Amino acid sequence: MSFGSLIFLFVFLPVSLILCYIVPGKAKKLIMILLSFLFYAWGSPEHLLLLIISVLFNYFSASEMIRWKGSGNILGARIAFFGAVIVDIVVLAIFKYTTIGLPLGISFYTFSIISYLADLYLEKAGEANNLVNFTLYVSFFPKISSGPIVRYQDFEAQLLDLRPGKKAVEDGLYLFLMGLFKKILIADALGSAFAQIVALGDMPAATAWLGAFFYFLQLYFDFSGYSDMAIGLSRMLGFRFEKNFDYPYLSTSVADFWRRWHISLGAWFRNYVYIPLGGNRCSTLMQIRNLLAVWILTGIWHGSTLNFVVWGLYHGAFVMLERFVLKDILEKIPTVIRILVTDFIVFMGWVLFFSPSMGSALGWYGSMFGADGMGLWNSTTTFMLVEKLPLMIIAVLFLGPWIRNLHDNLAYKEGGVYRALSILIFAALFLVCTAGIVGSTYTSFLYVQF
Repeated sequence: MSFGSLIFLFVFLPVSLILCYIVPGKAKKLIMILLSFLFYAWGSPEHLLLLIISVLFNYFSASEMIRWKGSGNILGARIAFFGAVIVDIVVLAIFKYTTIGLPLGISFYTFSIISYLADLYLEKAGEANNLVNFTLYVSFFPKISSGPIVRYQDFEAQLLDLRPGKKAVEDGLYLFLMGLFKKILIADALGSAFAQIVALGDMPAATAWLGAFFYFLQLYFDFSGYSDMAIGLSRMLGFRFEKNFDYPYLSTSVADFWRRWHISLGAWFRNYVYIPLGGNRCSTLMQIRNLLAVWILTGIWHGSTLNFVVWGLYHGAFVMLERFVLKDILEKIPTVIRILVTDFIVFMGWVLFFSPSMGSALGWYGSMFGADGMGLWNSTTTFMLVEKLPLMIIAVLFLGPWIRNLHDNLAYKEGGVYRALSILIFAALFLVCTAGIVGSTYTSFLYVQF
């Protein structure tokens, strides 16, 4: 089931909210688990068993690890910890890098489980109070598809009071509708334009650049739209998760970009790969090793083909260049120039990301620089540029906080007629989004495939 499907919007979501608001006390957690299992099993019920097995295996592995630690058997605790992590990674690799169908959200819930095991093993957090809490943590439907990746201790702390106030519900609904708008009206329209260009095969240079720009925008609005919807849903159900995107296309360096893009995944690699390897509290050579490990794993996490590994190393190389060579120079460059250069670096990297293979990526780069002899421009370029120009302008305006700040200042600070107008605008956006879904322009979220 997808957040943008009619069955979710008009049946599953309202029923879930009603049940979670009227069911009292501890029974609410059981209702949430049942709803999460239904959500997960909707499209692929055969994978629900895998999820349940993973929950049980890791819950009892963690209990065994704590038991060994409590008896002073450090070796037993270590075996229980590393054994569970290895099993989790092997299962993930089997499904992710073979022809077997990829279970929904397996990358995200596996990383969530590993973070729980690691924090428990390193004594940075306590054991789950009970199986119900742990099951809800792993399977919670707003975040299971594509995150955000939340640490168990942050999730469990919010289980004490699952009664969202009026402000939380309003904020959650606002975030959800903004995410729906980003996905249906911007990302899907950009995705359709990108698909049209991909279908051309050979293309002039300007068309190849335009197609890459469509994807540059589409990926952001698709994934940040999903994250807004996930965080908004969670807030309406009583959970407050941190933002997963912080206007990344306004970043002033590649390192800054990765602090703003898919924040929860970046935090996971920092906390469970980079820091355990030594982080930056070691020699320059060891820091380079640690960064290489993070970026190679980041690439492999996204895909097993060579282009994803190269994509990871590509970003890692720029991060290391900024840290070890350009750190004093960057501060002297005007902010606007730094943003534009960073966006260009990221933009060129996305070609590796959207290409099905390294050869395909090189072919696209070749088209961008005229290597295929198709010239600079043709009538298709003109048509696509003119037709999609309003969409691109709207998308660019939403890359920063400007429109949101204007809305919040008017609707929340001024109030009155502006508040009423805000409600009407969001109601209209919801109707237009619904029409887009009915019109079959909706496509699944891009990050579901990872």
